[in-house]
Amino acid sequence: MERDVYDPEHETFREAVRVFLDREVLPHRERWEEAGAVDREAWRAAGRQGFLGMAVPEEFGGGGEPDFRFSAIVAEELAATGSSGLALGLHNDIVGPYLTALATDEQKARWLPGFCSGDLVTAIAMTEPGAGSDLQGIRTRAEDRGDHFLLDGAKTFISNGVLADLIVVVARTGSEGGAHGLSLLVVERGMPGFERGRNLDKIGQHAQDTAELFFDGVRVPRENLLGDLDGGFGHLMSHLPQERLAIAIASARGAERLVELTTDYVREREAFGRRLASLQHVRFEIAEMVAECTLVRSFVDRCIKAHGRGELDAAHASMAKWQATELHNRVADRCLQLHGGYGYMREYPVARAFVDGRVQTIYGGTTEIMKEIVGRAWLA
Repeated sequence: MERDVYDPEHETFREAVRVFLDREVLPHRERWEEAGAVDREAWRAAGRQGFLGMAVPEEFGGGGEPDFRFSAIVAEELAATGSSGLALGLHNDIVGPYLTALATDEQKARWLPGFCSGDLVTAIAMTEPGAGSDLQGIRTRAEDRGDHFLLDGAKTFISNGVLADLIVVVARTGSEGGAHGLSLLVVERGMPGFERGRNLDKIGQHAQDTAELFFDGVRVPRENLLGDLDGGFGHLMSHLPQERLAIAIASARGAERLVELTTDYVREREAFGRRLASLQHVRFEIAEMVAECTLVRSFVDRCIKAHGRGELDAAHASMAKWQATELHNRVADRCLQLHGGYGYMREYPVARAFVDGRVQTIYGGTTEIMKEIVGRAWLA
């Protein structure tokens, strides 16, 4: 079934992304996985090609193109190659909107040119050791000292945590608990009292640096307050649908890629004197996965269109993330099984996808949180 999401200019852009990945990402993937992080030069290369800050106004060095479909293509092509290290989606689709929507003109002039060139790598720090997906349980605190905030606390599981030069930190600035009194503070590399812990040893996505962050009396200038004081929870809620849609896009394409790889494998692989593809069970497995991928793809594409019209709400974004990420994990498991012993070998893409994709049902809000959001909306 032909997709109707993209226009010819989007497909031309897709070809440029593929060329970039072939030249600047795929040749280095093994080395990055061993190192636990990508080269900073890869970020600058992405900036030179115009793949960073596509939605940032041209006056600040960006592409001036608010059409989210260009970001969706980047997410799809990264997923299609199984490249998890260069977190362009985190930079563009998660951190970027906070900077473009909430930053003052002075902040934009200070941060966005480097954001777009790749000289400033970004991250967002929400998750804490004792809070997980519960944003209302955040304990990192920033005491208002007038011209600055005194930041104390810890964050964990922060993607880009090792490389990041700018980190949007969610901290409690008010005395009220729960969703009240949260603010967004931008912590910059080198601020006294800001320390990074180890690069966390994950089961997958080894090229994606993920770190613990520690704040011990960090003096954050008031000029680094992003958005409204004590308005952080509202800011987060307004931007999370795009984050969850971006994850859904990558998961849907990742699942499709696994079915494509497995289809090729069963057509060539023989067992008991017959090609695997000739066995009814194998055909049924492939048929089920193709049908499931087609259904999820249709819904995700619908969400992309709705987001472009400004109509994507939290419930539907949560549905998309829930269904696409869970599908990816089911497909990865079934495709690994169809590969047999070869599927357990890291040299095979299906093995990497099995461990790399597992976290997608966790980050950006767990599946359980997605169900809670959908349930509350439906029963409201």
